[in-house]
Amino acid sequence: MATPGSCSVSHLAQLFGANTTDPTGAAAFICNHFSDVNSRFIDTNYAIDSTYLLFSAYLVFSMQLGFAMLCAGSVRAKNTMNIMLTNVLDAAAGGLFYYLFGFAFAFGSPSNTFIGRHFFGLKDVPDSSFDYSNFLYQWAFAIAAAGITSGSIAERTQFVAYLIYSSFLTGLVYPVVSHWFWSPDGWASPAREDLLFGSGVFDFAGSGVVHMVGGIAGLYGALIEGPRIGRFDQSGRAIALRGHSASLVVLGTFLLWFGWYGFNPGSFNKISTVYVSGSYYGQWSAVGRTAVTTTLAGCTAALTTLFGKRILSGHWNVTDVCNGLLGGFAAITGGCSIVDPWAAIICGFVAALVLLGFNKLAEKLKYDDPLEAAQLHGGCGAWGIIFTALFAREKYVFEVYGGEPGRPHGLFMGGGARLLAAHLVQIVVIFVWVSVTMGTLFFVLHKLKLLRITADEEMAGMDMTRHGGFAYAYDDEDESGKNGTQMRRIEPSLSC
Repeated sequence: MATPGSCSVSHLAQLFGANTTDPTGAAAFICNHFSDVNSRFIDTNYAIDSTYLLFSAYLVFSMQLGFAMLCAGSVRAKNTMNIMLTNVLDAAAGGLFYYLFGFAFAFGSPSNTFIGRHFFGLKDVPDSSFDYSNFLYQWAFAIAAAGITSGSIAERTQFVAYLIYSSFLTGLVYPVVSHWFWSPDGWASPAREDLLFGSGVFDFAGSGVVHMVGGIAGLYGALIEGPRIGRFDQSGRAIALRGHSASLVVLGTFLLWFGWYGFNPGSFNKISTVYVSGSYYGQWSAVGRTAVTTTLAGCTAALTTLFGKRILSGHWNVTDVCNGLLGGFAAITGGCSIVDPWAAIICGFVAALVLLGFNKLAEKLKYDDPLEAAQLHGGCGAWGIIFTALFAREKYVFEVYGGEPGRPHGLFMGGGARLLAAHLVQIVVIFVWVSVTMGTLFFVLHKLKLLRITADEEMAGMDMTRHGGFAYAYDDEDESGKNGTQMRRIEPSLSC
């Protein structure tokens, strides 16, 4: 019998039977041209998959605009230009350092289990087979991790510190973590033969690799810097320093929501039909399911936060709901491809509670994070890793990761505790690695007086003291300077 992707003259001639005067000749003619037709289909599949991956990369990159709008709306008006510029440079500096070092550390194969060793500056990549689309996609993920961290240290950080930490995070810290869990050579990769606890780690789109890394890095930056001036009064009571634009927060949230459809479903890297273990299944089916679980987790977290904050504060707060929505997305990111839609609802519900709980804890500990980034991405990302180990369905694990039937899957789905053990290891090693690297970096910057701006600069606002003027300009009468009135800049708020 013919195997998939081949043409057998004898088998094809039998199919023609008595309906063809020369079945052998007809079969030979078809098989002689089969390779050309088959090559065209293969080329078409490659084109479809490459287009899908590139489009997903564009979606993930659009999340940078979402982060920029979210950050801008969450800070006071006097720091708008500063936070916008840091988001631009996260992408620019991240692009250069990921090209020079990051991609090699993450995916430079062959390598050891800890870190990649090839393709620095994309040198010596295979000319005909290297997937540049994948490089672009992985770069978009790297700068997303850096964007998470920038929110934690907003409104009080020297500009040079942003450049240093962003380059270090995208060039070394994040790539090493992604090598561990996403490279086939990584010690906890689900593609290895000697799997960690027989399963490896299922962190499909990065609840740990991206969100925990960015959140924990921000945690150390904010801890070492200390809270913003006026965030806590002399008695230790928390004072709200509200962002200047809820509209920008909502705009940024919807942009991030849109981009998350490249972040999660795009992590399949391909969408064409593939052949697995003797039976065909449509990759597009798993892609669609992943988009659904992503949506349900975010929606559930948003509604849970809405009513939770109403109970706690007595208000319907749109910015809190936006953060809750993003917390649900961060949590589902790890297991979005291998859980059922109903499980995604549980994920989002608990993620909202995790965020609310960590925010309360932050207030008690006098920890100040203007974007709640450490609580949202670090806390909800860690919950997402645990959630995946509890609810991963065996059928979906087999579809997405392959391997033998009976591979460890979710504890609550009858898969035993081995996957949970592997995922708890993931949480610990990410926390330790980011603590040692980013914690040390922020501490050194602090000792060198390169981390925090002066109190006078912070009170006046970084836009005026560091960037030459405020982000918003107003006229007394009109833009033409009618009646001799000159255009002038006015800061909307100097309050702390």
